[in-house]
Amino acid sequence: MHLLIYLPLLFPVPAALAARPLADRLDPRLATWLLTASALALACLSCAALGVLAVAGLVRLPLVAYVGHWSASTVRKGDPVSVIEAVAAAAVLAAAAAAGMRMLWRRIRALAASAFEAACLPGRSQLVVVDDAVPDAYALPGLPGLPGRIVVSTGMLDALDPADREAMLAHERVHLACQHYAFVAVAHLAAAVNPLLRPVAAAVAYTVERWADERAATICGDRRQVARAVGKAALATAHGPARRRLPDAVLGLLGRRRGPLATAGPVPRRVAALLTEPTTSSAPLGAPLLPLAGAAAVVGSSALCALAAAHDLHLLLELAGA
Repeated sequence: MHLLIYLPLLFPVPAALAARPLADRLDPRLATWLLTASALALACLSCAALGVLAVAGLVRLPLVAYVGHWSASTVRKGDPVSVIEAVAAAAVLAAAAAAGMRMLWRRIRALAASAFEAACLPGRSQLVVVDDAVPDAYALPGLPGLPGRIVVSTGMLDALDPADREAMLAHERVHLACQHYAFVAVAHLAAAVNPLLRPVAAAVAYTVERWADERAATICGDRRQVARAVGKAALATAHGPARRRLPDAVLGLLGRRRGPLATAGPVPRRVAALLTEPTTSSAPLGAPLLPLAGAAAVVGSSALCALAAAHDLHLLLELAGA
């Protein structure tokens, strides 16, 4: 148990290293689902491993042994986990739980603020044009009964021609239709629980934008037009005044990060991807098997190690209680 229980804490490392290559090479929709699901699973399994370590130290205590009707001396002889390891695991688990709860609360508040702002906008149509010289465009996710809205400033409309505006609106509609804010929220929740998964969360924030880009290109029928719209919006935003702060649940044409520095990384990658033809997979069902198998191997191995360690602890307690 001693070695197996630590492996789920290390498996997020290969996931973090593979996140950006997968985001660049896989179909954006598949990459988003794969990275988000893997991040959530690995975060939960790392917490499970910390929980087993903490319990392994807890069962050594005489009072716990008395309540559980097992021999504390037998547990101490058969349990390879030291008290120091157990205390450290309990502290890290408490910190991870606190960080996760804090991030969950922030996301709930952001979604509620976004839905409230969407409901307070004038009119009933999905598109709302605001009289603001600052170039801006973003999607406000809603709640059941409170549909999301797309907000575009007059400054952004002035910076784009009619074809660019069509591409921009298609991009924002995809964000709302596919509920991209939920993928970003789950990935950031996993990264809050296990900081090793932060590169995965960053990759998910990129892949949802690529997902919206590709869907917008399909709707508009012109990949280069979407690339031009993204590039023009980035230039207009970079040379314009600072934009007002928005809820964290907001997604825009330039991604989640609202400052001019957002144009330095993901935007050029998105434009370059749109200027190349999309790759098609020859694998069955159109899904590349190697990344799926790799993700399954990492998550499955992490789950197997956590379950094996928990099973070993269960057998030890049964032996101590016999």
